[in-house]
Amino acid sequence: MKSYKLTFAILFCFGLLLTSCKSEPTLQTYIVDHQEAQNFTTVDLPLTVLNLDESKLDDAQLATYKSIKRLNFLGYKKDTTQPDAFITEKEKVELILNNETYNELMVINNHGGKFTLKYVGDDDESIDELIVYGNVKDTGFGVLRVLGDNMKPSQIMSLAKVLEKGDIDMTKMKGAIDFFNN
Repeated sequence: MKSYKLTFAILFCFGLLLTSCKSEPTLQTYIVDHQEAQNFTTVDLPLTVLNLDESKLDDAQLATYKSIKRLNFLGYKKDTTQPDAFITEKEKVELILNNETYNELMVINNHGGKFTLKYVGDDDESIDELIVYGNVKDTGFGVLRVLGDNMKPSQIMSLAKVLEKGDIDMTKMKGAIDFFNN
């Protein structure tokens, strides 16, 4: 009788493990799975690419800047010989980003492209991941993951205004830029 109970307990625990695992793809797994695939490129960008003069930041902007840990970029360059592949990969990324895990911050439509800012975290408290997704019909798409700890949404927007006026070091983004130009 004890062996049946033990067997049942083991099967029950195993069943719990199987049902508790998420099978939904995440942005992180998508990036890892595609980092060496054809038409894709990944670049880990140092924070120095932002080229910010910390002395010109207010306390809130400086705290936000220091809360950023990593910048990861994944790009897909559209191949004119395989237009369906672009549509398929774009739909996969958009399906992931439409998951309720990702909260929408802003959408910008401009000539030939669409850019979306999403985040993972609590609206009022903190953001652990900011995602900038852009796709341009003729070129491809890109996903920039800004990873950090306790980034504040309002402070992110304030820092973004500083970046608009700033001088981003494009030499450190050379790999991503060259990928789309070749």
